[in-house]
Amino acid sequence: MAALSCRAIPIATPKRLLADKGYDGDRFRQSLLMRGISPIIPPHSNRKEPEHFNYRRYRHRNRIERMFGKLKQQRRIAARYDEIVLSFESFLNLAASRLWLKSYVNAA
Repeated sequence: MAALSCRAIPIATPKRLLADKGYDGDRFRQSLLMRGISPIIPPHSNRKEPEHFNYRRYRHRNRIERMFGKLKQQRRIAARYDEIVLSFESFLNLAASRLWLKSYVNAA
């Protein structure tokens, strides 16, 4: 078996985090800000001092939720039949490509 490369794959740090009201907490927001990630989280309705919130950017969260919903309609992804991570990720890429192609072909 060939030896694996010692070079680490660079992982990009996200600039923003889209989350729902369940993640609205001072400690969570502070930890994100300390890492240079701007939180886009709507404030709880009972917050004494409401945080500034960017509704325009938060709209994109709905698109992400719909995409996960469509991917989970694929039985193989929802049940996670693949035991090997590479197989699961490969099928996930195929399913996402299929969704993208369907929307791309219909738009043309």
